[in-house]
Amino acid sequence: MGLFSFIKEAGEKLFGMDKKPDAADTASVTELNAKAADAIKKYIETQNLGLSNLNVMFDGAAGKVTVTGDAPSREAYEKVTLAAGNVAHVNEVDNNMQITGDGGGAEAQYHDVVSGDTLSAIAKKYYGDANKYNAIFEANKPMLSHPDKIYPGQKLRIPAL
Repeated sequence: MGLFSFIKEAGEKLFGMDKKPDAADTASVTELNAKAADAIKKYIETQNLGLSNLNVMFDGAAGKVTVTGDAPSREAYEKVTLAAGNVAHVNEVDNNMQITGDGGGAEAQYHDVVSGDTLSAIAKKYYGDANKYNAIFEANKPMLSHPDKIYPGQKLRIPAL
């Protein structure tokens, strides 16, 4: 799957990035990146995806998250990418995790939410049936808590049916 792009300004607000560190203060930049990586790792872990050996690195200047470790399925692997990427100030995720289970079927498609999107409209676009919105909702849980709570800039996983 590799490198995925996200909208940097959209997503979960896990860490404060209002004040930019002085470029000469390398320790400060390193410390901020480590704190951000820890916050992203904790957020991924709250998704209860059954991961092991999870390691997260963050490069604030590039807005890039790199994840390594073991995922039990393709679904978990893909959800790691989304959990890390749907965080404010992240615009790229390099997912280097290994899938240790059966692979979990076909690779999912992805959809970037725009203003006016609903899960029903997205389901109609990908499946030809608006009533299949729940498949998209379920594929993005626990990152989505309700079918009506999607926002512009968010990237959603669209599973094959």
